[in-house]
Amino acid sequence: MYRFAICDDDAADLLYVKNQIIEWVKRQSLEVSIREFSSAESFLFAYAAEKEFDVLFLDIEMGKMSGVELAKKIRDQNKSIQIVFITGYMEYISEGYDVEALHYLLKPVKREKLEEVLCRAVERIGMQERALLLQSAGETVRVPLYEIRFMEVQKNYVTIHGMEDYSIKRTLREMQKELDGRFFQTHRSYIVNLGFVKKITKNDVVLKDGTVIPLARGLYDKINQAFINCF
Repeated sequence: MYRFAICDDDAADLLYVKNQIIEWVKRQSLEVSIREFSSAESFLFAYAAEKEFDVLFLDIEMGKMSGVELAKKIRDQNKSIQIVFITGYMEYISEGYDVEALHYLLKPVKREKLEEVLCRAVERIGMQERALLLQSAGETVRVPLYEIRFMEVQKNYVTIHGMEDYSIKRTLREMQKELDGRFFQTHRSYIVNLGFVKKITKNDVVLKDGTVIPLARGLYDKINQAFINCF
């Protein structure tokens, strides 16, 4: 079951989005629960007890706490929830970068755009369920793909940099077969998760945490296209 939440202080807008989601869910034959919240504070109260939301549709312009402020609080604790902002103003769009928003929907929300976002959200959730199973220090470790920032070759070992670092005796080519479209090999010794990329230059890929990954000659256009396709 997918767990959706809609947070909007405008009851009419909230009901409209909810009804459109319900119609889409019926056509897709999916099992979805939808919870409604009229303020950022009410969502945070519920979230403190139950953090298992998959998708959050979030109005930006609300009362004391804005949607952007709420998203930042949620993202500090939860890297996997898909956040979709709903706004009536174009100028807010740049604020979603820091919280890795899946998309912005401009009011009045168009059904076609909402359905596109719903499809992307479900696809992203499926991607997050994929993981590497690594043999490390005599035990099997499950590392979700969405947690991996990059991989690098160090002598005969590949080091996977995620929430923790793991080094295993395998080749980068072998590892690449277990990855998906969000990963790009920037260099013979590096594979990067495009979801963590902040900036791409002719020679380097800069991650959001400041890590600089070398970019091999001739790959600048390819990685830019992969980056666009990934999102």
